Amino acid sequence: MATTDQTVSGVPGRYASALFELAAEENSTEAVGQQMAKFGAAIEGAADLKRLVRSPVFSSDDQIEAITAVAGELGIAGPALNFLKLVAQNRRLHALPDIIKAYATLLSQSKGEVAGEVTSAEPLSDAQLSDLKAALKGSLGHDVALSTRVDSSILGGLIVKVGSRMLDNSLKTKLQNLKVAMKGTA
Repeated sequence: MATTDQTVSGVPGRYASALFELAAEENSTEAVGQQMAKFGAAIEGAADLKRLVRSPVFSSDDQIEAITAVAGELGIAGPALNFLKLVAQNRRLHALPDIIKAYATLLSQSKGEVAGEVTSAEPLSDAQLSDLKAALKGSLGHDVALSTRVDSSILGGLIVKVGSRMLDNSLKTKLQNLKVAMKGTA
C-alpha cells in the first residue's frame, strides 16, 4: 500500500472501512467500488435522490424502499445493495456521499494509487483523462485514480485535487485574480 496523506475517518471512514473489509473477503472490492461510484453519481444527478439522502424527514423504511428501487434500476446488488440498506436503516444516508469518497480512497490505496478529483467545465474525453493521469503520475510519482466532476460555473480549465493539494487552473479563478489585480492599479 502506498503511503499518502489521505485519511478516512469519522462516520464515513468507519462505514467505508467496514464495507471495504467485507468486499475484500468476497474478492469484490473493485465491483463494489464501481457500484458505489454509480450510486454516488446518481445522487449528484438527481435532485429528488439527493433530497432523500439528505433529509431526516423520511422514515428509514421509506428510505430503504427508495434506495432499493434506485439500486435496482442502476444494477446494484449483493454487498453494495445490502450496505446501502444498512446505511439507510441506521439513519446515516446523509453521510453516504462521504462514505463513497472514503471507499474510493481505500480502494485506491489498496492498489497503490492516490485518489484525486478533477473538476472541468465540460466532460473530459478518455484521451484527456489519460493524459492528465500521466502528467499527474510524472509529477507525483504515483498512479492517480481520478474521479471527475462537471461544473460549468468554472467556465473553462481544470481544478485538480489530489490529497491535500489543489491546483486551480480554472478560467473563473483567473478572471477573479485579474479583477483583483486591476483594482490594485486604479
